[in-house]
Amino acid sequence: MSEDQEQAPESAVGSESTDERGPAETDTGGSPEPAEKSGPEPAGPAEAGESGESDVPEDVRKYERFTKMDGAQYDRVNEFLRDRTYITAREWAIARLCADFRTETGVEMTKIGENLPELVPFMTDTYTPQAVNQARHSFEGKVTKAGATFLYGAMCGFFTAEDLDEMMYEVTEIAKFLMEVEGVDLAVEDELEAEEQISSVMREVRESSQRIRGEEVRCPECGHVHEADAEE
Repeated sequence: MSEDQEQAPESAVGSESTDERGPAETDTGGSPEPAEKSGPEPAGPAEAGESGESDVPEDVRKYERFTKMDGAQYDRVNEFLRDRTYITAREWAIARLCADFRTETGVEMTKIGENLPELVPFMTDTYTPQAVNQARHSFEGKVTKAGATFLYGAMCGFFTAEDLDEMMYEVTEIAKFLMEVEGVDLAVEDELEAEEQISSVMREVRESSQRIRGEEVRCPECGHVHEADAEE
């Protein structure tokens, strides 16, 4: 990808789903770092207490999920994700924040939007609560569609068992990498256990799909049962 193609990450996101961005959202990939991190140091402790501690909630100051990405630019993160997933950098970051800032009464979308540049190094502008909610729903919708696509591919008989094993290994490695970037420390034992669990589930999926393809076919919309053609 040329440098010219990497200069407008959010415009690329907007071209995909322009109705998801709130009126307060601007280009989040134009600046290499948030202004708060690139400005001069406060003049003294009193000023730091007034402008740093009082304005930023304590749980926001302590949030360390994306610290491994300090200095990263939005367009680079977005390019990496678009090459390997359906989600954008904006959707990834906000979905993670919505999970982390969930309370008994719901998600703290106002807090997430107002403190977005402080929470995620590669996001450089604040978002409205509506924009946060739209990005979260966009993430959920893409995960659902990707899951349906993958499950159909696994069940339709197009891929062999070996093909699915190779595919699962690749997608698992990408998922683990994203989790590690978020700050999750994955032990080797936990990785092996997770891989075995995934392999076990996929074996069950293959066995179930073989039975389904040889028996009845039920419409997911109306529930009508169609008899499978024996010749097929």
